[in-house]
Amino acid sequence: MQEPSAFLATLTTALPSVMTGLTLSLSLIMAIGAQNTFVLRQGLRREHVAAVVAVCALLDITLMTIGVSGLAATLGNYPRALNALALAGAAVVGWYGLSALRRALAPHAMHAQLQGAPQTLRKTVIQVLTISLLNPHVYLDTVILVGAVGAKQAAGTQGWFLVGAGGASALWFITLGFGARLLSPLFERPVAWRVLDLLVAAMMGHIAYSLWSQATVL
Repeated sequence: MQEPSAFLATLTTALPSVMTGLTLSLSLIMAIGAQNTFVLRQGLRREHVAAVVAVCALLDITLMTIGVSGLAATLGNYPRALNALALAGAAVVGWYGLSALRRALAPHAMHAQLQGAPQTLRKTVIQVLTISLLNPHVYLDTVILVGAVGAKQAAGTQGWFLVGAGGASALWFITLGFGARLLSPLFERPVAWRVLDLLVAAMMGHIAYSLWSQATVL
């Protein structure tokens, strides 16, 4: 068991890296995106929420670990790979945006959001993996940016940085997925689903266009 003085010394050394990882991760992950929208939607439907939250958090933690371990510098040397990811991501996000628009325009689609036949766990996991892994911003944020900052931490504190960054990701997705249930009374109204899907369609369309534009100028 560590002596109190040794424990305080470790805490003093580790805390700045933990806080750096936590604040950086939260600032990146809290931006509205396709992944956050999917988690929110599953939370509102109360469908496979734990699995979706776990997949998103574990993916973030894995990619952050890879980035801090040194892959950030490697990916930075291959802009064509990032270009291909951007084009693939634009296609996938655009498709989901069109799907959301179709749901919003369907006269009775909103009634089925909570009461319709649920998706299988397998299909839900495939969807969240597709949304997450084909979005280049995920790699730019977790592998490149978080990886670069984590790699600059003092020797012996990179692990603590990952604790903060990974913990922030897990906390965010848990809050988003399970906290969405508090909004259930609002989304029992069909018009609320219509507005949500219109916002989702607009947001995903913007992201798809942004990714396409970035890819074409590289």
